[in-house]
Amino acid sequence: MNKRAWQRMLSGRRLDLLDPTPVDIEIEDIAHGLSFLSRWNGQTIGNFSFSVAEHSLLVERIFSQYEKPLDPKWSLAALLHDASEYVIGDMISPVKNYIGEEYSKLEKKLTISINIRFGLPGEIPIKIYKKIKTADRYSAFLEATQIAGFTESEAKKIFGKFNFKNFPNIEIETLPPVEARKKFLKRFKQILKQI
Repeated sequence: MNKRAWQRMLSGRRLDLLDPTPVDIEIEDIAHGLSFLSRWNGQTIGNFSFSVAEHSLLVERIFSQYEKPLDPKWSLAALLHDASEYVIGDMISPVKNYIGEEYSKLEKKLTISINIRFGLPGEIPIKIYKKIKTADRYSAFLEATQIAGFTESEAKKIFGKFNFKNFPNIEIETLPPVEARKKFLKRFKQILKQI
């Protein structure tokens, strides 16, 4: 008997997790999944957990402010940098490192399909990827120190040191999932209009 490797999405699409195709990916499914998915395994302060959708918005904001002026398609790449997690979940880095190569392969296949679906290159150019990763690390630093209980010195050891003058000072406030979903979709549509 074959093991099922697909998931039915709220849009009605049937996404094959082992062999995803761009045609089975919808932004509404991504926004919904990411909005109900907690960062830090839900171990954050506030009335709501901090969702991957909120994290994605924060990374895109940091990236776009830090990289001005830039091609809007790279802002879209920043917004979608963790989009694969809408179906495979958000695991903290120590767990990803332990699981290893198989998780990375699955994540990469999904990311390539998502990028292609929304008009981006399957693999983001390394120069842009590194800049998105820097914004991602800075976002993690802000999240860690503001809502996840890390001290600043502990966060600097884990996420690196930053020249804070180069980055916006952002205060994090957790949102209800439905509001996070709405903001994610709104930003997605704003960026698409610029491309």
